[in-house]
Amino acid sequence: MLTRAQPAPDDRARIGAILIGSAGNLVEWYDFYVYSAFSLYFADAFFPGDDPVAQMLSASGVFALGFFMRPIGAYTFGRIGDGRGRRAALMLSVLLMCAGSLIIAVVPTYAAIGAAAPALLLLARLLQGLSLGGEYGSSAAYLAETAPAARRGFYSSFQYVTMIAGQLLALGVLLVLQNILLDEAALRDWGWRIPFALGGLLAVVVLIMRRDLPETAAFETAHEEAGGLRGLLAHKRETATVVGLTLGGTIAFYVYTTYMQKFLKLSAGLSATQTTWITAGALLFALLLQPVYGALSDRVGRRPMLIGFGVLGTLFTTPLLTAIEKTRDAWSAFALICCAWLIVALYTSINAVVKAELFPAAIRVTGVALPYAVTVSLFGGSAEYLALWFKARGHESWFYWYASAAIFVSLVVYATMPETKARSRMED
Repeated sequence: MLTRAQPAPDDRARIGAILIGSAGNLVEWYDFYVYSAFSLYFADAFFPGDDPVAQMLSASGVFALGFFMRPIGAYTFGRIGDGRGRRAALMLSVLLMCAGSLIIAVVPTYAAIGAAAPALLLLARLLQGLSLGGEYGSSAAYLAETAPAARRGFYSSFQYVTMIAGQLLALGVLLVLQNILLDEAALRDWGWRIPFALGGLLAVVVLIMRRDLPETAAFETAHEEAGGLRGLLAHKRETATVVGLTLGGTIAFYVYTTYMQKFLKLSAGLSATQTTWITAGALLFALLLQPVYGALSDRVGRRPMLIGFGVLGTLFTTPLLTAIEKTRDAWSAFALICCAWLIVALYTSINAVVKAELFPAAIRVTGVALPYAVTVSLFGGSAEYLALWFKARGHESWFYWYASAAIFVSLVVYATMPETKARSRMED
């Protein structure tokens, strides 16, 4: 006989499936974020020169180009996820991420093979971008379909929990290498390869774990429907909603994750170790917010939280980034970034479940992944590059206003879209 403290067998199976699906997402984002976290150390190995901003601009350009593979990955894996199952898509996405990480771990530098070095680096990033484009929609659909209806926001929030945890793991590896195992010279010489090799090995572990991942009932019982682009054309309003609700949120997310470490070093003038600790602490705070906000959305709905992000993000993005730029104190910078996450997490915690609730099961992976990937490629992936471009031309604050304007555009969408919790397609 089960006690109240013991989850039922079905609940245990559900929690296990969510944890395994989330573990893959963690590894995907660890592998992807390691590039950004360690680019301060390997940029000169692939892009020689004397200007550190120019080197970071080149490295960020490769980072942005990786994002342009995400729509291709979203379309490809959307067809796989909607046609052959969520599990098949999740397996293949981890395999590609593993390949990309291992290539970066062993690729020779510019000094050894010349222009072929940045070309191979770009190839690895394109593979990782293809993988990440497939992971997001497959993972979002899997978590939303596995979760009980009354707690769908809470369980789906673990997609961003694991995305942030992957970034935290990357920063943790960086902190260990910076402060315990290696000095800066060794990190620049060869130590930056260690996290990429570790990421490849972690991907292999998750690949083995996902072999026995159960398929969702929603996929197995879905009625046949036109997939791919034809399917999206049958859901024009939902597709446009995904683009609009993603626009401002994706810029905000990448500002406070991938770009923030460089922003603190190049603009606020903090040391490399300080920027790593501040970014890690702020990401831990953001991680803890995700399930709290996800659970809140199960009570108050998704739309009020998105509107809250839109209003607060429009009003406070420029003041917060200006204050972070001007501070020279590590604790003040940390507090300001945490304030920003109180706003941004209103979007990150629930955006995946909102998208999943917009589409029927037969096209859910494609519907979630493709419009999201296109928007992230154009605006999220370019955020870091654009911020550095403005900085290089002496107009860094213009980027702050650009981010604020993008969030305002999304606010218009939030104010006019339906409440997906009440009108979810998950129950179709």
